[in-house]
Amino acid sequence: MVGWTRKGTVKGRGARTPFAAREAPSTVTPAAEGDGRKEIIRLEGVSKVYRMGDVEVQALKGVDLTVYQGEFIVILGPSGSGKTTLLNLLGGMDTITSGRMVVNGWDISRLTVQELTEYRRTQIGFVFQFFNLIPTLTALENVELALELVDGDHRGKAREALEAVGLAHRADHFPSQLSGGEQQRVAIARAICKDPPILLCDEPTGELDYETGKKILALMQEINEKMGQTIIMVTHNSAISEISHRTVYLHSGSLAKVVKTEVRKRAEELEW
Repeated sequence: MVGWTRKGTVKGRGARTPFAAREAPSTVTPAAEGDGRKEIIRLEGVSKVYRMGDVEVQALKGVDLTVYQGEFIVILGPSGSGKTTLLNLLGGMDTITSGRMVVNGWDISRLTVQELTEYRRTQIGFVFQFFNLIPTLTALENVELALELVDGDHRGKAREALEAVGLAHRADHFPSQLSGGEQQRVAIARAICKDPPILLCDEPTGELDYETGKKILALMQEINEKMGQTIIMVTHNSAISEISHRTVYLHSGSLAKVVKTEVRKRAEELEW
């Protein structure tokens, strides 16, 4: 279904980051190769503490994790385990309390507010449980809105993204005229239209029925394989881990274990 391929490499995006002209202490050297793969995310002792008056809540506790370019990672854990906190930190929507987080050459632990904005614009695509489409805009206009943040041919890229998710024929329809699965496809088109190296997905099938959910997972798997995006998906559904390369288990804010998937399934084969 995915009809496009990525142009350039993750490394090629480096020219768009502000680090090219920054002093050495704030830069990060290129990641070493691991098993023939480029390291794209590295967490070193990452902790996050929320303070509410005199009360401290430690959402993450000293998490160490390495993710390689092109991996499909699933994060599992009970409510309150730190899954969404970790996703928010990776997405630059929150800042770490201690430790170090390096994403595609960006030292997230040292970015200014302006640099975090640039990081989110160029490095990350978001897919949420709730589609977050603007109801007064068509599918095409919702995707174009994301492209307003970057340079280039907005309408051409937006149509290309919709075609990639199989919705070119619904470009002029409003969200209210689309099914839940179609709305999530628009949300995915919005996430991939900037061609970000990393997609962060927070329960992307949580609002969908069983069959539609599997179709969305099949699309995500195809995007990972054909476009090469690194995908990190938070979910409560343990069955989804069977399409991942590795599953990260969190418990009470700590990294409990990381399990490699020995035999990956196709999304269409999943049952839950």
